[in-house]
Order: sequence, then C-alpha cells, then structure tokens
Amino acid sequence: MQSDEKIQAHLVSVWRESKNFFSIGGKEGMLVLTDKHLMFVHKTDAKMRWWQAIRQRQVISFLKSKNTMIRHDGYNESNLIEDIKNKKNIQISFDDILNISHEEKEWGSILLLEYKKDGKQQKYQYSIAQDWVKYPVKEPTKYMKVDWEPFVQYIKDRQKFTK
Repeated sequence: MQSDEKIQAHLVSVWRESKNFFSIGGKEGMLVLTDKHLMFVHKTDAKMRWWQAIRQRQVISFLKSKNTMIRHDGYNESNLIEDIKNKKNIQISFDDILNISHEEKEWGSILLLEYKKDGKQQKYQYSIAQDWVKYPVKEPTKYMKVDWEPFVQYIKDRQKFTK
C-alpha cells in the first residue's frame, strides 16, 4: 500500500471461498478497496468490540441500501497499513486482476475474482455474511443481497488494460 492511497470501500464480515479445484472451507475477513488495490484482510489489529458493532451497522446499512461502496468509522488508512504488513493478508494490484464479475444467487450476492499473484493464478468468491454459526467451526448461515456493480466498475475503470 502506498502512502497516498485512500480507502474507497470497506466491507466487513466478508466470507471468502477458493474456487480452485479441491478447495474446502473459507475465511472471514474485510474486503478493502483503495484507489490502487483490492485487499482481503483476514488478520487485523481491530478490536473485537469494534468489529461486532460495525458488522451490525453494516447489516442495517445493506437493508436500507445495497451499495457496496461504503466506509466504516474507526478504521482508516493507517489501520490498513498496519494490517497489510501481516503476510496472511492479501493485497492485489488492479492490473493483477484477470477477471472480476458478480452474480446473484438465490441465497445472496457474490463477487467473483480471478487474479495472478506471485506467478500463481487464484480464483475466489466473496460474499457478505449476515448471520454466523460459531460451533463446531465458524461459518455463515445467512448472506446479504448487495449490489457489487459499483465495486466491480471502480476496479475495471482503473485497470490499465482490459481483458
């Protein structure tokens, strides 16, 4: 992340599942869109109390408006710079994105992302969870219906080349 980058969208309670062959399970995290990168933050220094409050606020926001281009109080560029230092978190340049699209499913909305990082091609599906089960493993039980179009278009408009 560069020092002049600004957060354009910040989504919490995002469930990421690999679409690669033989992949099982998923991870919860934050999807952060800056003016130059897309980042999936799985490990954060954000406090659990903040996370719970923001997650509840985000659900209410999406029930009012489905637009994914939102930001949350209490998490800014300096927090993101600290979080992205953790190697478990992923930072993707827009030009490394090979394909980005979205789909509506009966159960919720998904963002489909294919990118090349460190010479390896990756495919993931992202969705925003509304409710969770915590035992025996944490997994979403209900997903949100959101509008991924502005999010996708923001990235496509800033790619130096189109595919």
